[in-house]
Amino acid sequence: MNQSAAVIQGAPKREETTTYKILFIIGLCHLLNDSIQAVIPAMFPVLEKSMGLSFTQLGLIAFSLNIVSSIMQPVIGMMADRKPMPFALPIGLTFTLFGILGLGFAPSFEWIIVSVLLVGLGSAIFHPEGSRVAYMAAGPRRGLAQSIYQVGGNTGSALAPLITALILVPLGQRGASLFTIAAAIAVGLLSYIAIWYSRRIIWTKGPSKAKKSKVPVNNAVSKAVKISLLLILFLIFARSWYTSGITNYYAFYAIDQYALTIRESQMFLFAFLVAGALGTFSGGPLADRFGKKNIIFFSMLGAAPISAVTPFVPAAAAFILLAISGFILMLSFSVTVVYAQELIPGKIGTMAGLTVGFAFGMGALGSIGLGYLADVIGLPLTIILTGFLPFLGVLALFLPSDKKLASWYN
Repeated sequence: MNQSAAVIQGAPKREETTTYKILFIIGLCHLLNDSIQAVIPAMFPVLEKSMGLSFTQLGLIAFSLNIVSSIMQPVIGMMADRKPMPFALPIGLTFTLFGILGLGFAPSFEWIIVSVLLVGLGSAIFHPEGSRVAYMAAGPRRGLAQSIYQVGGNTGSALAPLITALILVPLGQRGASLFTIAAAIAVGLLSYIAIWYSRRIIWTKGPSKAKKSKVPVNNAVSKAVKISLLLILFLIFARSWYTSGITNYYAFYAIDQYALTIRESQMFLFAFLVAGALGTFSGGPLADRFGKKNIIFFSMLGAAPISAVTPFVPAAAAFILLAISGFILMLSFSVTVVYAQELIPGKIGTMAGLTVGFAFGMGALGSIGLGYLADVIGLPLTIILTGFLPFLGVLALFLPSDKKLASWYN
């Protein structure tokens, strides 16, 4: 968090206290937000049957959902670094509420697009300020605080297959409207958070001298920072395209390949996403011990051989391999965010918005790109090719080490 924009009020002793109540509430809100967002790709098998949509149209729906977050998150992150916006949190979830309500009753493809744009906008507003709340409530335990916050979101995403199996399959499209209840609960909780948040900040103008002193002035270092940031974004691209392929299209592949029902196919995605949530929670502590660069490198290349062979094994083995690859691949999720924040100190919201927003954007492009590819060359070959994307993780070798990164600013 840029301390020139917001300073936590209160006695010094209180500043050092981790506010677990706020952390658990914001983590729960992250779960609710991301579970609502996950309803949209979870509905793909239902929409494909009820509306006769093509893979390209399904990709356009996912693109519409994620591209808003991709564009808006960095912008909101930069704005929040200058002037935090506590009540943007409940306002954002109100957009989501109307979006999910519209999705449940959308009569056509065009109305679905409008609805998911509203959900995407709400998510874009929530994430940067939600991350800032976790920072403010962290006290001395910032790693733990971010883990609680991030695992809430990934757990929400992991609920998508269960949502499909238990709600959307029996109730159909209208079942999505039930999630307005979750959105309303989140709005109420975030209103409480916003009041807590607004009481603990004061507004100031301009960047502090301390933050200015951390901006690199050496041209060689500046160039290296830019190259490293581009590498991080490219690694996020590879990870996002792979996860987009699995979450949006693997259910169709499993149905065709293993003769599964929609409900059964969702259990494969559930295994992948739950393991991914565990990986996200584990990545931070492992990075503290073994180094951020090492975990990013291991996360990508460690998952690569598993993801490559998954399409060629029987159903039981595929279920296990999906869980393993999800855990390993998502070890880097929060680590890439922290790495980017350390590349450019003092821009907590901007770097969080850029990296997470870029992940949404690449997921959006992956959805439409892989959907079009599936229509052209067939879904089985598309899934096979997608499995080779994590091999691009070899580029993590060219990232500066954690020690070198620290030396740039000391």
